[in-house]
Amino acid sequence: MVGLIAEADETALAASGLGCLDRCLPLLDGDDQVLRPLWVSLADGTAWEGALTEVRGALASGGASGAGGPGRSGAPGADPGAADRDAAALARRMLDAVPAARSADSLRPWADGCSAAALQIHRLLDAGNDGVSPLVAAELRRQVRVLELLGGRAGTGGGLRQVLDVSTEGRRVLRAVVSRSRRSGAGTD
Repeated sequence: MVGLIAEADETALAASGLGCLDRCLPLLDGDDQVLRPLWVSLADGTAWEGALTEVRGALASGGASGAGGPGRSGAPGADPGAADRDAAALARRMLDAVPAARSADSLRPWADGCSAAALQIHRLLDAGNDGVSPLVAAELRRQVRVLELLGGRAGTGGGLRQVLDVSTEGRRVLRAVVSRSRRSGAGTD
């Protein structure tokens, strides 16, 4: 991942970070299409900053304000909702950190941070597994796939559509995990 991010161009970096955020969208209680303005901006080169303002406004009232720090919630007997709150806080930070300027210099650290945060989110939500869980391994494969799809291409075209497909699949998986976690957490109250 580190090598792919280091070699990625502006479009691949934006798609990588945006894809991570898109896959973690269920934690922000956002509509599946809420990131569409940013995806459109990426595809057609229109005003990224305006699209970002629109997305942040749409997600401003979301219920994703986490408590506590990540990594503490997987302990046996821990608050069953702590993992969800920690994961939601990480997803919110990914959104808050989206750079207003769409340049490789500003996007590279954001894409790198989003990669790490998305993997941590998947670890938090699958805390019962030791080592690299299937959920984390699948997220890592998606991240690599996104960068491979757009690696070395000046244009977006079909590669960006495939990136959206990868992100949609990952969002559905995470939505099911979050839903299952919330149902099981509701049963313990």
